[in-house]
Amino acid sequence: MATLNISMPDEMRAFIETRVRMGEYQSASDYLRDLIRHDHEETEQLLMDGINSGTPKPLNMGTLKKKAQSLLNK
Repeated sequence: MATLNISMPDEMRAFIETRVRMGEYQSASDYLRDLIRHDHEETEQLLMDGINSGTPKPLNMGTLKKKAQSLLNK
């Protein structure tokens, strides 16, 4: 297994340590692996949703810009 060193604010580290103390995870590494696993699953699901969403349609940048401007004006 590979090792990865990361830096984070003290508040994040304290949050992780709390989750571990509560017994939800065995270690900080276990917590981070779980977060990454969930993110990976969500990313794969979004990609599959895109693949299964039907035939691609050409993107009309003019229409997209108008819709974006309309949303910004709300």
